[in-house]
Amino acid sequence: MDTILIIGAGAAGSVVAQKCAMDRGTFKQITLASRRIVSCEKVAALCQTPIEIAQVDADVVAEVVALIERVKPDLLINMALPYQDLPIMDACVITGCNYMDTASYEPRDEARFTYEYQWPYHDTFVDKGITAILGCGFDPGMTNTYCAYAQDCLFDEIEYIDIVDCNAGDHGKAFATNFNPEINLREVTADGKYWKNGEWIVIPPLSCRTMIDYPEVGPRASYLLYHEEEESLVLNIKGLKQIRFWMTFGEEYIKHLDVLGNVGMTRIDPVMHKGVEIIPMEFLKTLLPEPSSLADDYTGKTSIGVIFRGTKDGKKITKMIYNICDHAQTFAEVSAQAVSYTTGVPPVSGAKMFFSGEWQGPGVFNVEQFPAKPFLDDVAARGLPWHVIDVSDEDQAELFGVET
Repeated sequence: MDTILIIGAGAAGSVVAQKCAMDRGTFKQITLASRRIVSCEKVAALCQTPIEIAQVDADVVAEVVALIERVKPDLLINMALPYQDLPIMDACVITGCNYMDTASYEPRDEARFTYEYQWPYHDTFVDKGITAILGCGFDPGMTNTYCAYAQDCLFDEIEYIDIVDCNAGDHGKAFATNFNPEINLREVTADGKYWKNGEWIVIPPLSCRTMIDYPEVGPRASYLLYHEEEESLVLNIKGLKQIRFWMTFGEEYIKHLDVLGNVGMTRIDPVMHKGVEIIPMEFLKTLLPEPSSLADDYTGKTSIGVIFRGTKDGKKITKMIYNICDHAQTFAEVSAQAVSYTTGVPPVSGAKMFFSGEWQGPGVFNVEQFPAKPFLDDVAARGLPWHVIDVSDEDQAELFGVET
């Protein structure tokens, strides 16, 4: 098992291809495919060792089937848009190909992302004897495995989880998104949601704000969002009472987002413009900088992790597992900013876990259902070291005190 097919040649897909090309002991045959062949050509030119490239429309199941049948991969890594998860999974079922992605499915006509569309594939994947590994990016992905490791090694029971995501970098643009603008803006403008005492609680978008002290970055204003890893973690972390997801946004970003929302530019429903039907958010996407174009002058760091509160040996304890990633360092290595890097490195380690037999088995799985420590060690060796620290209530007084 050494043949891999990567679909999606965007900023994070480029990182996946380059990092795989650095490890030919694991990935002996690598093919990168995208709707635009020129995107694959640009990525192939960055790779340290030669890779194959191909063209495919990932919305068309028949095209993906034909590509899989030609390449015959042992594993397909889906780095395309979340809209395309289901057609790619359908192609994997038809061909009997193992599957991995970094984000849950999202319908085009609704700002909603959920595993409810992908989990029902479980029995079909079992019948086919193939594996699907869902959400193997950073968040979801690394954050899930941080939770699995904490459950296995640090706590007897975890009661509270706060996933905290800070990009303290500066790309010099008035307004830009760090990954696909359309996906990013749909995520941010959706209702916030968190899980508490067995039920989901929905709040208006960006209506809950607090200050969080991020390692190596310091206090930053953070907003409660919904994120798909919460959906699987409430099923797989025992004794959980509450889980929340927080992300930082600067004042300029929020100001631009408010204006764009007020004038209708974040709408995802069709409108007529000079006799042509357009979707405002898709049009906005064409106006915003490509995430990959931000990498050249990006400075600063990301600080992303999980804060846990629970018990060990009958005592209440609070710990944090986190990663720090430097934009300039990732650009020097793979010509990518840190947000793309943190998304692109984990699926390479996940693929290594699959090939080594650590992460295998027929069916559909989220990453926290597999052994965490071998994966975290492999990710660290590939450029995303992780750290465990003790946290006091005083250190995160605003976070722990916020009423949600």
